Amino acid sequence: MTSGTPPGTRILGRLGAADGKGVVRMEDRYDTGIDDLWTAITDPARLARWLGEVAGDLRPGGEFRARYFDGWDGTGRVAACEAPRHLLVMMTHTGQAEEQSVEATLTADGEQTILVWEERGMPLDLLAPYGAGIQVHVEDLAAHLAGREHSDAMARWGELSPAYQDLAAGVS
Repeated sequence: MTSGTPPGTRILGRLGAADGKGVVRMEDRYDTGIDDLWTAITDPARLARWLGEVAGDLRPGGEFRARYFDGWDGTGRVAACEAPRHLLVMMTHTGQAEEQSVEATLTADGEQTILVWEERGMPLDLLAPYGAGIQVHVEDLAAHLAGREHSDAMARWGELSPAYQDLAAGVS
């Protein structure tokens, strides 16, 4: 952790590279059942409470438009959907040509559920900002499940950024 990261900040992500592109992997455990977590990441009304607006066809092969609280805006396509365990979407940020994949894998563990959220395909020079931003999303999901409001995304991103800069420095 760096001196710019608040004490006690839990870093959930790991950063890496594959085929010259960035990979961000988050893993966290949630105090809810797998079905509840699944609907939190796939139901547009619930997504609107913690991530942002998502509208369109969310079935396999379907296309949608998304605008997140942190300012991300773009389109996506559902590449795989195996309820309640696996979701793979391909996303394209407005103004960019290259797709990135966002994959969520859920595993029930008693009364809890483990979520692995992996995004692939971002430019390596943007790996740290993506890492901090994705952790904000994962934390906002936890807040939603606990009945709390989502964070001030930009403020939290700023708090997490120093640690993710350190992590990104070790990726080539």
